[in-house]
Amino acid sequence: MKYRRLGKTELKVSVVGVGTWQFGGAWGKDFTQDEVDAILDKAKEEGINLLDTAECYGHHLSESFIGSYIDRTKSRDQWVIATKFGHNHADRNSTTVNYWSAAEVLKQLDDSLKSLRTDYVDLYQFHSGPDEVFDNDELWTALDKQVQAGKIRNLGISIGSNDNLHQTAQATERNAKAIQVVYNRLDVTPENRVFPSCIDQDLGVLARVPLASGYLSGKYKPGAEFAANDVRSRHDKEQTAEKLRRVEDIRKTEVPEGANMAEWALAWCLKHPAVTCVIPGCKSPEQVETNARAASFDFVSDNHPQAWK
Repeated sequence: MKYRRLGKTELKVSVVGVGTWQFGGAWGKDFTQDEVDAILDKAKEEGINLLDTAECYGHHLSESFIGSYIDRTKSRDQWVIATKFGHNHADRNSTTVNYWSAAEVLKQLDDSLKSLRTDYVDLYQFHSGPDEVFDNDELWTALDKQVQAGKIRNLGISIGSNDNLHQTAQATERNAKAIQVVYNRLDVTPENRVFPSCIDQDLGVLARVPLASGYLSGKYKPGAEFAANDVRSRHDKEQTAEKLRRVEDIRKTEVPEGANMAEWALAWCLKHPAVTCVIPGCKSPEQVETNARAASFDFVSDNHPQAWK
């Protein structure tokens, strides 16, 4: 495993992390604690130390799985835990709750800490909210107070649109030190404006969906269909078909002969000088092991600007 500095946080993070949206049950599988434990055991064995979750992944379910694991293994200090706020799904029928208000976000923070069984989170991220709620000084003042209190070690921004320069450009002003953004071989939009801004501000970058929702994993051929309880079944069918056609072309023209496509796709993201870490999801220890091998792919240089010294 290789490690990089996450922007100005000075956190030492593995270049491959574990994305945990799947633990909330949205990707065609309901997880047990034993299954999550096996995945996290393998991640630790591979040298992975960054876990990315959110309060809305099964309404704190993903966080609770992680919290149970770190409590059982007494391993809190071995992990960099990133979670998010803004999409509390417990009461979505309510028309009165503002999920982005300072008061509501502080409640989400306390609920996340309780679920994670920890008294601090390493990276607390604004989760894909619109600009009008981002531009709320009261919210960022309240969050900064939680940084001072030690409940939050660092703030981050998970931008919803991967060309959202409005939020990215304000990161330093908001005391945010990392940007999370969709970036993969099928979607290179952040290279145009977001990544240059991140480099200028020395922001860490977490590349989410680095396997393009699994389309770049190498498992799916043109014509593939997904189960009704898999979030990909709700993707536009024409766009899905086009993505699978592009993936097949990439496989033939760009992926070295004999290379694992998932490893190649993750390493492809990691070669960009702005990217600190990729956070692919995984459903098994075997997938964790495959993902971790991306750190050793020829693309991934020890001379990366954020390489940990």
